[in-house]
Amino acid sequence: MKIIDTKEAVGHVLCHDLTRIVPGVSKDAQFRKGHVVTEDDIPMLLSMGKDSLFVWEVDENTLHENEAADILAALCESANMRRGEVKEGKIELFATQDGVFTVDVARLDALNDLPDIMVATRHTNSPVKAGDKLGGTRIIPLLIDRRRIEEAQTLVGSEPLMRLAPYRKGLKAGIVVTGNEVFHGRIIDKFTPVVEKKLLALGVVPVERRISDDSTENIVKAIAEVRASGVDIVLCTGGMSVDPDDRTPAAIRDSGANIVTYGAPVLPGAMFLLGYYDDGVPVMGLPGCVMYSRASIFDIVLPRVVAGMRISRRDLMRLGNGGLCLQCDVCTYPNCGFGKE
Repeated sequence: MKIIDTKEAVGHVLCHDLTRIVPGVSKDAQFRKGHVVTEDDIPMLLSMGKDSLFVWEVDENTLHENEAADILAALCESANMRRGEVKEGKIELFATQDGVFTVDVARLDALNDLPDIMVATRHTNSPVKAGDKLGGTRIIPLLIDRRRIEEAQTLVGSEPLMRLAPYRKGLKAGIVVTGNEVFHGRIIDKFTPVVEKKLLALGVVPVERRISDDSTENIVKAIAEVRASGVDIVLCTGGMSVDPDDRTPAAIRDSGANIVTYGAPVLPGAMFLLGYYDDGVPVMGLPGCVMYSRASIFDIVLPRVVAGMRISRRDLMRLGNGGLCLQCDVCTYPNCGFGKE
């Protein structure tokens, strides 16, 4: 820090706020700490009685917080994102489309482990809407050694830290409802309306529906009929427990699906099944909790499927940390910790 004649301060960085008082009108900071003095600022500064200023000494090896934030934002952003304006060394990133937001957590942790640098984000794999805030960047001090930022660039590399996979358009879904009680008309199917509402919320149109009894053979046949209609997603409701008469998991396997997992470390949703057919079409076996729980594993997995993200067994097994829904009186999902890594 040094003191400098105000008339010679153009291009220098202020060390503290400078308050301007207009009697009877206002008393507020006219110039904020970190402001870079311009030629147009000089008359105002002099009118405020500032014939000299305390400024930071900046050279070619030093970056101002705004410059550093701009570089950090470039390391984070990718397609389907926009930047907010830089303010006091902070830049925020926002979604431009509905989709699933992901973060390379390992590289993010390594970046934040560098002194004087921070990047804060939403949880990875969060479903977001256009306009949602995704993350923010800044440096901690007002000025930073350029070499520290270059270290950050080397660490992150050429691949952005953040990505946003937009929801695919025009997807169609087929639903296979299983259970003797529904097939024989003993009860009304209350599962399908719940599933259809969640599909439509993500732009997926349910176009086929078949009802089958608890016969494995008939469930396989119903799945084949739904598949033949050219749907992009197959959903089977009911019959997912380990009871002897719950045969949906076996039927999905017999239908030709390659099973990723039957069972997941999520409550509600432990008896969930996910598989893929050879043509890439996903099939899900939905346990009964999907029908009555405001948020379940279906709400965690469906956005990723709609965004075209291939889900592995490891992806699902990692859901255990955060996989317990607290059944809050007022459900705020997805703006909570449920299903977040």
